[in-house]
Amino acid sequence: CLSACTVAPHRAVVAVGTRARLAILESTDIHSNILSYDYYKLAEDRTLGFERMATLVKQARMEFPNTLLFDAGDTIQGTALADWQALAKPVGCGEELAMYRAMDALGYDGGTIGNHEFNYGLPFLAQVTGDAMNVDGVAAKRCAGPHSPLVLANVFSTRDDRPIYAPTAVIERPLKARTADGRETTAPIRIGLIGFTPPTIMQWDKRNLEGKVRTKGLIEAAREFLPALRAQNVDLVVAISHGGIDAAPEGTMMENANWYLAQVPGIDVLLLGHSHAAFPEPGNPKSRFNNIADVDNTRGFVHGKPAVMGNFWGKSLGVINLALVRRDGHWAIDTPATHSEVRDIRRPDGSFVAPDPAIAKLVGPVHEATIAYVSTPIGDSDFAMTSYFAELGDVTALQPVNTAQREYVQAYIAKNLPQYAGIPVLSAAAPFKTGFGGPADYTDIEAGPLAIHNAADLYLYPNTLTAVKVDGVQVKGWLEHSARRFNRIDPAKTGPQDLINRKFSGYNFDVIQGGLTYVIDATKPVGERIRDLAFDGEPVDAAQPFIVVTNNYRASGGGKFPGLDGSNVVLSAPDANRDVLIDWVRTRKHLTRARDGADRNWHFVPVRTAGPVTFVSAAGKLDVARTDGLHNVRALHDNGDGTATYAIDLSAAQ
Repeated sequence: CLSACTVAPHRAVVAVGTRARLAILESTDIHSNILSYDYYKLAEDRTLGFERMATLVKQARMEFPNTLLFDAGDTIQGTALADWQALAKPVGCGEELAMYRAMDALGYDGGTIGNHEFNYGLPFLAQVTGDAMNVDGVAAKRCAGPHSPLVLANVFSTRDDRPIYAPTAVIERPLKARTADGRETTAPIRIGLIGFTPPTIMQWDKRNLEGKVRTKGLIEAAREFLPALRAQNVDLVVAISHGGIDAAPEGTMMENANWYLAQVPGIDVLLLGHSHAAFPEPGNPKSRFNNIADVDNTRGFVHGKPAVMGNFWGKSLGVINLALVRRDGHWAIDTPATHSEVRDIRRPDGSFVAPDPAIAKLVGPVHEATIAYVSTPIGDSDFAMTSYFAELGDVTALQPVNTAQREYVQAYIAKNLPQYAGIPVLSAAAPFKTGFGGPADYTDIEAGPLAIHNAADLYLYPNTLTAVKVDGVQVKGWLEHSARRFNRIDPAKTGPQDLINRKFSGYNFDVIQGGLTYVIDATKPVGERIRDLAFDGEPVDAAQPFIVVTNNYRASGGGKFPGLDGSNVVLSAPDANRDVLIDWVRTRKHLTRARDGADRNWHFVPVRTAGPVTFVSAAGKLDVARTDGLHNVRALHDNGDGTATYAIDLSAAQ
């Protein structure tokens, strides 16, 4: 049996019409935010944290007679604490990962594997999940892992063509119920679990996965394993799928295929993730889920099946309030009496639920060790590095990354790749923190001493440095794709226009530096915005070759940039981009604004608009814009939630 299964036991006799209420609780995209703490700012952050979400779980368990708790992936990567245990001081085989220790304390019933679980490589993943996967390069032994089953049906070893995790599992739990005549009773329920991750991990983590595993599309994998799962006499099947909801044309490499997965017969409930969003969102008129066919964004249904997505970073808990009724010898969902909701750790009055004190006690030593590690000094800077206005041209948080990456590859080529000598080396970097997670979700490094946590703030992810060979056409296409971050501005419109396209992630707004200059015309349609593209003052020829330094995610197709699919990689370095940055700062010792933070190599095309062009960032940061040379920015109003609305005068763009 491929699944973590047991032979179906003799079914208990439960009277027809017996009813029960089961709350299915879901976390997703915790990203190792165990505590309400920001390791980059070395300060408490009450807006997030598994320890606060744990309080919501305990409250739900007091509220509902029956509960189950699942996790939908992207669990073990995302903070300096995670990097400490994976990279700086890797945990041993007999030591359970801090994130899983916290989850075990809360008592999970199961989970799946997200795309970011693969970032540290298959040997580490196999070790910390306690999975002896039969994959090349992975030791065939079982180590300490979580105490609940992890299921994953669409990733297969190339060695034996079998799933690297159990594709399915069956759990049986007692249900407190009431018979049709009102008597209290207890009866078992058997729930089948099946898990999925985005097939695009093969692009995003190509360096870790190529030749070792392969993926299938969600629908193909579901149809392969559901019949055997249903045959185990289960009452319900819960799909734990690390992906969102997208009604675009279906494909085997679809990133967010759950709109289609919900249509597969045999799946009853969906637990979703990956999108860093809440579903349902009944109070949000701008929700991305409002206008998708057969999606109920009020009660939480996709094609008539209950679904939930519990947001990210421990900010919320997904809850499916499942009404069950006994029919034909099984429990069935009473759809009209069922609904989903997302419960936030932030209360309506702006306060936050208290953290569960047991969690901090469990991970205290690892937490303190992480703080000591990230506090290691590496240099100093005479200027602040911030991302509050990175999308308006401020490069203080981007230029150090680009310079470090570029100098690394220039030195490597000179020593090891003479065939590329003479080809200009450029570097691409994006602002990873642009307010998506709230008003504190910006890079803000003060002038003065620099430590490892500052470099980690500039470069959040454990990507590895990768360089690609492109031509002038591809460089322009790269920048055109980045410029999708901006909405098209109508100069004649008298009302305010939001400059930023929130549907295009800030971490995909690449700024390419190293002698390249260009202009962005926000009044033009997508694909026609880059003008005056030049290198060292001369127009870029379509056939002119360049080496562009980026990361393994981008070079392998992450972000869907044109011409980047892994086929034009010339260097796949063993070093993480962040480590390259740390070493560069240590070598540089003293960063100065003139040399390391003032290369504003792009600007907007000057255009006069009838109404204001607006931009939302953290409140009270106008002086930052002015200090960094953005004198065409003014504050409009404070939004009362830690953010403010600013206006940029495009006619005075510099």
